[in-house]
Amino acid sequence: MNERQDIIIENTLENLADKRFTGYLCHAFCRNGHCTFSFNNEQFRFEAGNCLILTRCDMTTNIVQSADFVVDAIYVTQDFIEVCTPQSNYGMKGHLALFNNPIMRLNPEMQEVCILNFDYIKRRHRLTNHHFHREAMINAIQCMIIDFFDFHTELYGKEEKVTSQYAQIMDGFLALLEGGAFFENREIGYYADKLCVTPKYLSEVTKKVSGFPANYWITRYTALEISRLLRDRSLTLTEISDRFNFSSPSYFTRYVQKYLGANPMDFRE
Repeated sequence: MNERQDIIIENTLENLADKRFTGYLCHAFCRNGHCTFSFNNEQFRFEAGNCLILTRCDMTTNIVQSADFVVDAIYVTQDFIEVCTPQSNYGMKGHLALFNNPIMRLNPEMQEVCILNFDYIKRRHRLTNHHFHREAMINAIQCMIIDFFDFHTELYGKEEKVTSQYAQIMDGFLALLEGGAFFENREIGYYADKLCVTPKYLSEVTKKVSGFPANYWITRYTALEISRLLRDRSLTLTEISDRFNFSSPSYFTRYVQKYLGANPMDFRE
């Protein structure tokens, strides 16, 4: 992927779940109207004055935009985001919170700041002949991210600072999940062994950092990926079950029923 493709700007969300945005994070600000969509098997309403940050665009479905919907959408690759993100452990907490609820309802002052950021990024993005275009875009995106940190802190309260030790463990845990370890390993002991800690300590760390124990995140990542594959229809139910290393199709069915609220066939329909 070349430099200019690291950032894509659109004025619609109708392409949100398109495969070309796999690996991108979506940052959007709604200027007017509203949009509804499903993410993480939950329904969300994105409306005027809201900011949307989606870490997995490919997990969105049922996108419906109102006739008067006006939006700025900035798609940024994960690699570019990592370059832009400030050295702060708060980013980890924000990422986990947004995984559960990708919408922030901004007050008027926050909306003004958000509009300034989005307008500046769009203007900078057009200056492709600038000799330091990449550096300018890093600076612009970083400023936006810092303001998002500020919004999140203001809206959800200042929480206890994450220690470096906790951050290192949580970062390793998330790296394993993001890397797909949950396909074959859904026991907390596996992750604790990889991180050289006890299962109890790992769960304590994740609860302290994110508000939820380790098993919650293992199940969350697993259920989300299963739901994506069930909607994709390119694999049979047996193939999906095998991919996740379930001991039997019946166990797979029970798991889907428990965490997705329907048996695999009904969910696929």
